[in-house]
Amino acid sequence: MRWPIYLLMVGGGSLAQTTVVPVVAFGGIVPDIPLVFTILIALRRGPEIGLLIGLGFGLAQDLLGGGLLGIQALSKGAVGFWAGGLPGLFLTAHLIVQITSLVIGSLGEGVLRFALLKLFAFPPGFAELFSQVILPQTLYNGLVGGLALFSLYWVRGARA
Repeated sequence: MRWPIYLLMVGGGSLAQTTVVPVVAFGGIVPDIPLVFTILIALRRGPEIGLLIGLGFGLAQDLLGGGLLGIQALSKGAVGFWAGGLPGLFLTAHLIVQITSLVIGSLGEGVLRFALLKLFAFPPGFAELFSQVILPQTLYNGLVGGLALFSLYWVRGARA
């Protein structure tokens, strides 16, 4: 049973996002570690686990962040479900496919979160938000996720 591990991951990832990650901000942009975890776990465990992990991470971020409750949960849950379905369409064992999935999922989550916030009269325009927040965070998430995947493959290769 992996549920205790998933609960620890959601708690630890959310705690790291609010305490450690702001230290590595680059130009005011921070990576979204819970989203990176959500997509990488969903690629390995499937759409149901991806959805639940995304909902858990998103809800924790909503509670700790002070924004509209449910926006992060809904967007991360949807992206987790999407990423979990990719192994049925692509051979996701390749590193480049995982990193590409992470970048596309991160971009999709940012656009979906903007669309959900726009329902509640979120003021900034899409072009401004996309160029200053969504795209830089997507690239940062791809970099962080790529480094995590390279490290994981390196450790597995060293043990073999």
